[in-house]
Amino acid sequence: MPDSGDLDVVCLSLEPWDDVWRRNQHVASHLLRLRPNLRILFVGPPIDVIWSLRKGSWPSSSALRPIGPTGRLWTMAPRKWLPRRLWPRVDRSLFDQVLKAISWLKLQRPVLWINDSTYAPLVTRTGWPSLYDVTDDWLLARGTSRESERQDRNDSLLLRHGSEIVVCSPALAESRGRDRPVHVITNGVDIERLRSPTERPADLPSGPVVLYQGTLVDGRLDVDLCAELCQRLTGTAHAVFVGPNSLSRTAHQRLEAAGAVILDSRPYTEMPAYLQHADVLVVPHAVTPFTESLDPIKAREYLAVGRPVVSTPVAGFRELDPPFTVVGREGFVDAVSALLRGPVRSPGPGPLEREIATWADQSAKFMAVIDSVVAGSPAPSRE
Repeated sequence: MPDSGDLDVVCLSLEPWDDVWRRNQHVASHLLRLRPNLRILFVGPPIDVIWSLRKGSWPSSSALRPIGPTGRLWTMAPRKWLPRRLWPRVDRSLFDQVLKAISWLKLQRPVLWINDSTYAPLVTRTGWPSLYDVTDDWLLARGTSRESERQDRNDSLLLRHGSEIVVCSPALAESRGRDRPVHVITNGVDIERLRSPTERPADLPSGPVVLYQGTLVDGRLDVDLCAELCQRLTGTAHAVFVGPNSLSRTAHQRLEAAGAVILDSRPYTEMPAYLQHADVLVVPHAVTPFTESLDPIKAREYLAVGRPVVSTPVAGFRELDPPFTVVGREGFVDAVSALLRGPVRSPGPGPLEREIATWADQSAKFMAVIDSVVAGSPAPSRE
């Protein structure tokens, strides 16, 4: 086990550490480059034991394990043994599992980087410095009344007691910055990786491809619009959806019946190939208060790769110029069809039309907020 470093951070993440990199993994990896004496414990979403057993398998290992050879990055996923409605101590069990890992690693008064508000009570329980990193407004994606009340309670606790608040979008800055200062740190992009020429992926269908990249989930995707797009493209192009698949069974079956090619997730190292070999990239998102809260990483990735894009007028896209076409759902399919009828574009990265913030840029801003948390003094607000 490594010796204690000068700075320890515990990232309590809404997403796991896996091959589909999202904001937290990009930021964490850059923070480690910025500070040679930094150590990070990355805590992924809890493993639901009952759900796994219902699927016919024992839950995968949640053991504490190192990522890479340096001993500076560790990950774990606590186990959620029972539903909250059956066991009121579920969250306390999660906290205890995380605290045990912190103790074993001998992390010294770590900064709590809280992305999953479930862990809000750790702020008052431990008294450790904390940073509340709000990346999605789950208060707008209402579940059961009990779950909504829990999320409201934890969000309020973090807004009151968190040392600093970071948000990734203007909508979140408005909703979370009413009563205290917040830091707006948007997402970034790895431009060099996205623009390095690649070979066409073997699992892309032959012929023209209209591609969506991102998490497939009802409510974010406009499933009706996606089905209409798939049907219109029949015989002329393939509609391909690449990303972690959280669609309901009904939505999944409907898209496949309409002709969609659903490839599920691919490692982030392979995603540039899918983007570069798409004839048109699409964002058929529903326009809702929840999608307004987002700062889509794909907006920057699509910009960096320089391929033609058609998007509904959602946050992160509606202010963009060509190669982006931003259009309401009633004109969406026609806009895609028009691009497919236009001049054939060679595969590979297209023009880089504007400057884009990189993950290195945004992680440096994030590190400055962590430094202020450690110092115990407010950081200058970043807009």
